[in-house]
Amino acid sequence: MPKIVLENITKRWKKFYAVENLNLVIEDNAFVTLLGPSGCGKTTTLRMIAGLETPTEGRITIGDKVVFDSAAGINIPANKRKVGFLFQNYALWPNMTVYDNIAFGLKNINEPKETVDYDAKNCARLAESLKDPKGVADIINDCRDKNGTVDKKKAYIKLIDAYSISMMTAKTLFGYNLQSDTSKAAAIVNELNTKHANAIAAHKAKGETLDAEYRVIRDGKPVVIVKIGMFMDRYPAELSGGQQQRVAIARTLAPEPSVLFMDEPLSNLDAKLRLEMRYELQRLHVETGSTFVYVTHDQMEAMTLATSICLINNGVLQQYDAPLTVYNRPNNLFVADFVGNPSINFIETHGEQNADGSIALKLLGDNRVTFRPNEPISMAQWNADRDASIEAEKARRAELAKQKGYVEKGNKDEVFRYNIARVEEVDTSIEDAPVITDGDFVLGVRPEFIRLADDGIEGEIYGAMPTGMESTLKIRTGEFLLTGVVFGDTLYQIGSATHIRFAGSSIMLFDRKSGRYITSGSVEI
Repeated sequence: MPKIVLENITKRWKKFYAVENLNLVIEDNAFVTLLGPSGCGKTTTLRMIAGLETPTEGRITIGDKVVFDSAAGINIPANKRKVGFLFQNYALWPNMTVYDNIAFGLKNINEPKETVDYDAKNCARLAESLKDPKGVADIINDCRDKNGTVDKKKAYIKLIDAYSISMMTAKTLFGYNLQSDTSKAAAIVNELNTKHANAIAAHKAKGETLDAEYRVIRDGKPVVIVKIGMFMDRYPAELSGGQQQRVAIARTLAPEPSVLFMDEPLSNLDAKLRLEMRYELQRLHVETGSTFVYVTHDQMEAMTLATSICLINNGVLQQYDAPLTVYNRPNNLFVADFVGNPSINFIETHGEQNADGSIALKLLGDNRVTFRPNEPISMAQWNADRDASIEAEKARRAELAKQKGYVEKGNKDEVFRYNIARVEEVDTSIEDAPVITDGDFVLGVRPEFIRLADDGIEGEIYGAMPTGMESTLKIRTGEFLLTGVVFGDTLYQIGSATHIRFAGSSIMLFDRKSGRYITSGSVEI
């Protein structure tokens, strides 16, 4: 399956930059989620790769084929890019049965495909299916109507569903008429095995090999149609939301696209069905071997499905990493805030680095703690590198402004305004902007690292939500509120006094000036 490369992709409408200078490599067989808030540019990015939207500038390559290049004037249309698209609203034809909707995806495909030895492939698939001739007969007999006549269309799809075979192979298997006589199966298998062996020998004589999908030289895996065989003669209006989505997936996979694009395909389903469909998509990704590119604003969906998360905000790539890397080592305050449920705790703090490399901090009123980085770090050097990179970015933009046709970005990028949870909310919009120094930091503490203790920072239980195996707590300390997750079935009394500590070595330290991640470490109280 192909690798997708985006180079300096920009899409703007007048001064509004939907996507700005995006560089991205999506490896073959990856499951990449484009994640971000509404209007951040994730769907626009998906549509540009698919060919449904034309970038303002940049270059897109799918496999070894350039599908868009603004400088060279290349823009291959969507129907020539061999991709599948799964929409939020299913986009099924209401006047077609499930069978006809899926078959529609196979029509009008005239592009050349890889060299495949279909004879050898069909021999192998048929021989495998005929290991259990009674099972084949039973499947076909289950498709008889009240008059005893076999519904061929239903039988074809049930055979495809059961044995992961093509429509042509299913028709051949049906034509053996095993529902009437299974005794001839052994002779058919012998004939198929002989044909298969002869085909392999013929390729070997020419110095060729066949991969698992019977393509010459190339690797690949078969497309598996989702479990929908029992709905073949129904119309979309007669199906539930989950069943309709399965039909839409089957139709999209039927032409064997090299890349499958999905734009929030599960957003119309209820919570339980969404979870079931996530497992289904995971399975399909592994079994088809296709590259999946998936748009969502649901960070839990992104975390559970993706091999890599591409997090975008205001048209700018914030981070592109494996899900747990995004969660445990976010690039900045925005990423830390967007990923995680319950949300991360942000604690403003001020301090300076000690001679031993630790950082003395004051936080949550007048509580003094020591932050110990996991790895040695010089804050003076880190601050110098930060300032240098900011100046370099200013210089880059100044050079861009000199270029002919340059349009200044109207939707300006700003340091993320994080939320500090307080007992009494404060309207900071009317306050003067604080003077931020190199000694100002923000601690990021995931709820699972808040621990109730016998000593430490004083607090009280302000709210408790038990769910059975865990409880989500709101803990008041002074004017501030922290969120903690405590495992177990203990009942907590609202208003009761407690103390808190920060557990583990995954407490994050951010630069308050730039919002950038500095390092992770432990906090000693």
